[in-house]
Amino acid sequence: MGDILENLSSPEAIQHLTLDEQRALASELREMIIRQVSTTGGHLASNLGVIELTIALFSVYDFRKDRIVFDVGHQSYAWKILTGRANQFSSLRQKSGLSGFPKRSESPYDFFDTGHSSTSISAALGMVRAMANNHEPGRVIALIGDGALTGGMAFEALNDAGMSGARLVVIINDNQMSIGKNVGGLAHHLENLRISRRYIHLKTALETFISKIPLVGPKLLQFLQQVKKMDRMVLRRSGVFFEQLGFRYYGPIDGHDLKALQRHLANIDEVDGPVVLHVITQKGRGYTFAESAPDLYHGVAPFEVELGVCPVGQPSCLTYSDIFGQALLARAQENPKICAISAAMASGTGLKSFADTLPQRFYDVGIAEQHATTLAAGLAAGGARPVLALYSTFLQRAYDQLLHDICLQNLPVVLAIDRAGIVGEDGETHQGIYDLNLLLTLPAIEILCPADGRALQHALDRALENNHPTAIRYPRGAAATIKDAFDPTDFAIQTVRAGNDCTLAVVGTLLSEALEAARLLAGEGIECEVLSIQRAKPFDYPNLIGSLHKTHTLLMAEETVSAGSLGQMILPEVIQAVPDCQFHLSAIRDEPLQQGRRSQLLSDQELDASSLARQAKMLVSRSIRV
Repeated sequence: MGDILENLSSPEAIQHLTLDEQRALASELREMIIRQVSTTGGHLASNLGVIELTIALFSVYDFRKDRIVFDVGHQSYAWKILTGRANQFSSLRQKSGLSGFPKRSESPYDFFDTGHSSTSISAALGMVRAMANNHEPGRVIALIGDGALTGGMAFEALNDAGMSGARLVVIINDNQMSIGKNVGGLAHHLENLRISRRYIHLKTALETFISKIPLVGPKLLQFLQQVKKMDRMVLRRSGVFFEQLGFRYYGPIDGHDLKALQRHLANIDEVDGPVVLHVITQKGRGYTFAESAPDLYHGVAPFEVELGVCPVGQPSCLTYSDIFGQALLARAQENPKICAISAAMASGTGLKSFADTLPQRFYDVGIAEQHATTLAAGLAAGGARPVLALYSTFLQRAYDQLLHDICLQNLPVVLAIDRAGIVGEDGETHQGIYDLNLLLTLPAIEILCPADGRALQHALDRALENNHPTAIRYPRGAAATIKDAFDPTDFAIQTVRAGNDCTLAVVGTLLSEALEAARLLAGEGIECEVLSIQRAKPFDYPNLIGSLHKTHTLLMAEETVSAGSLGQMILPEVIQAVPDCQFHLSAIRDEPLQQGRRSQLLSDQELDASSLARQAKMLVSRSIRV
């Protein structure tokens, strides 16, 4: 920890630092964040880009009465450090440690829990209205990235807020990126503002003029005010989106110029009504690797600072996402009807090579999962074979479109559900433990849960051949290869290990834990039959019932929330077919799943090999007593 940061008594003390001390503080924060993220992993590039902005906010506002809502919240590391959590920062994203996102339970300076995109303006507007109703002083700030502005919810909130008259400040952190490069009309609009000749000419001429005047007097101040007024008028005539909605628009300004940031923030604090401040930042600022590849350094695993992260696609880093992306590109090169859709996650979902190789059949719609889902429905209705790749946690945002526009019409859309199951260090907002429960209730859909990387490729082949909606669920991280008697092409329930004492049936990639559990049980003289469930719907009852007639015990394990799970769905049929069956469901407890390493969380939820072996042993004991 640097000297300035170590001696900082409170975030309010930042107002009393000199400009040089604040710049030194920014350097200390950068060093601390880079070193910590290299150790624990986390969101790096986005946090490095907002350090000066965070310091400027504390320089102008008093967050004992003012409030801020971070959109997504993955850029809040500097905020956490400056609000009394510097000594806890080494626990970032660790079990029982600091969250990688704002959490109200963590600090009185975290005003709203976030983790998903495009929510900040709505939440901030709600806060400022509540404060007005309670006659509380203070202003509310929504800090939103230009990528998050592509989400439909942000547009809805802007439409409401612009005419509200509320003392709302919307700061656009414009780094030209979300995770991938931004797309769409609003991104182009912001780009036009950034490169506007009128803006650049006025800014350059003004700076030149000021540099030649020895004293700043009333006449110069009057001149500055007129120039600002003229600039806003020019922008308004050019059709500035925000001004037309009812906001006062200011910017764009350099988001790494502390002095300029403080001046603009102080000025707009005097404005009544809603304000937009457009700030240009550099994602990955201060770390060369992240500056040159901000998408690669958006969210990273632990790495060596001097060497950077492992390049995507290298054998040592091959993930389920990589395998999916490579397989889809190969199939698409053979079938011209196949197209791919991403919601600003091309790199994260393994679609970067597809986008580069077949750009005419790749559609990145921005952070707009609802639109992406109905776009896929339209493509399928038009005769294409669309594959929509989304993280499990973001698929939740498009549930109505999935039901209404895809399943009820029985359209052959392929849903590639990345990060299904326990995600780990990103915490409760990103765990992929709800999608299977949601999907099971939908009509017409087939749900595939491949057990390893080879099976994922065969699941994709099957999905592309189907004439109905198909979802493929696969986890985050390095792809496994099952070496036991496992057929990656078989999506009926298959017996991977035979046994007579109990049946252990597991969904998807939990198969490796189940096989290890069976080996542990064998050491105690218990022969466990391990069944691999690679298709959750339609469910293969005959093969499961056949095993249960032999063992009369069933331990069902799945990496989903227990309420509404596959195990709960099949239980009535199991009881009817095998009335004396001893049944136990091992699933995620029906409560928010906090952060931690996947291995830790599997153990906590009793889904690791030793826990499964212990539960199976109890079932066998109970069956003997009965």
